[in-house]
Amino acid sequence: MDDLSLRLFKLSNEGFCCAQIMYKLALEDEGSHNDDLVRAAQGLCRGIADTQKTCGVLTGALGVLGLYGAKGSENEMAKENFAQMTKEFHAWFKAEFGSTKCVALIGERDFASSDQSFKPICAGMIQKAYVKVYEILQEYGYEYGNRT
Repeated sequence: MDDLSLRLFKLSNEGFCCAQIMYKLALEDEGSHNDDLVRAAQGLCRGIADTQKTCGVLTGALGVLGLYGAKGSENEMAKENFAQMTKEFHAWFKAEFGSTKCVALIGERDFASSDQSFKPICAGMIQKAYVKVYEILQEYGYEYGNRT
């Protein structure tokens, strides 16, 4: 098992969902943490509020791109390439996985049940998305893990 797989397994076992894991990985890679951001990401879990609509891996990855390129304060503008990065990632995600909907990606689930069989599917998507976010950031001149 490689380092990323181990990290994903650990975070999943700690009870973090897909969107939260995307943020946790990004924050860990820069040597920081932001419990409020991770907490806020829980609303994106399991297809936004457990509705199985837009996939949390997708929304989490777009949020990570936002950490690098989006507007963050009243005196700041989104970076010129931010919209292009998000469009590129969204198009890649849809082409790679065939859908952006949680229900289409993992099947209809009762998240209140003890069935956790969807987790390996999500972990594979998180791993691929994590790598793609890294590649996009590099392509647009960002140093992954260093937002300063």
